[in-house]
Amino acid sequence: MRTKRVLMAVVTASVMAVTVAGCGGGGDAPEVPTAAGGGASATAGGAKGGADGGGGDELATYVNAQRKWVKCLRENGVDAPDPNARGQVDFGGDSLALKKDTKYLKASAKCESLLVPVPESVENGNRPKLTPQQIKVKRDYAACMQKNGAPDFPDPGPDGTAQGAEWNQTSAGATRATRICAPIIGESPNPDAGKG
Repeated sequence: MRTKRVLMAVVTASVMAVTVAGCGGGGDAPEVPTAAGGGASATAGGAKGGADGGGGDELATYVNAQRKWVKCLRENGVDAPDPNARGQVDFGGDSLALKKDTKYLKASAKCESLLVPVPESVENGNRPKLTPQQIKVKRDYAACMQKNGAPDFPDPGPDGTAQGAEWNQTSAGATRATRICAPIIGESPNPDAGKG
């Protein structure tokens, strides 16, 4: 089970890297050593450690662990790219093909002991920043949920991220609130209407 969660985290991080990657710039970016021994600009992934919520030492430890994992994959026949400055390894956009690639799966199993969980500070730093409008939608949704039967639904923080995700999602009130509030987040109030 742990293998699947860690593999999913790596594949998800890879897909996020493709989706979230922005244009890096600035010639004064610090160099980050690569798995092959060279250097890559710290802005390659669109972020620098430390000030953006990435926790410097924790980030460096995670990136080092990712380099070791990539090196192991390469030693086992997989043409794996270097991790970026946030530790993300971008295998390209097709994560389903990667999960079916026998060479990757075999190498992944051999290198599993080198995988480490993504630190929370790094994971939070990899999320795209929400616009004020997106944050307002999250606040409106939380208020609607709380008012319509899910009083324990968490309020979003100032940046729009959920604060404490523990709430009773199975109660009748939560089900009703989810249906009532769905249009706020662009979902259908009757998600099963098209099934049959």
